[in-house]
Amino acid sequence: MFKKSDLISTVIEKHPKGAEILTEFGFHCLYCPSAQMETIEEACIVHDIDIVELLEALNAKPNKEKSDKKSKN
Repeated sequence: MFKKSDLISTVIEKHPKGAEILTEFGFHCLYCPSAQMETIEEACIVHDIDIVELLEALNAKPNKEKSDKKSKN
């Protein structure tokens, strides 16, 4: 489970779709040196992104994500 204090580099390393989710939320320089050392919270502040929504997306179970997408269609 990811927390606001986790580093962006940790998310990319440990979440199979971490980079994809972060990019969808507006993080486009994931691999630059400063981004690698930022926490999720710091990055959300810099990019004006809702941290609660981001953490929910990162911590969602894969099956739940699929069922949510089906119910929206």
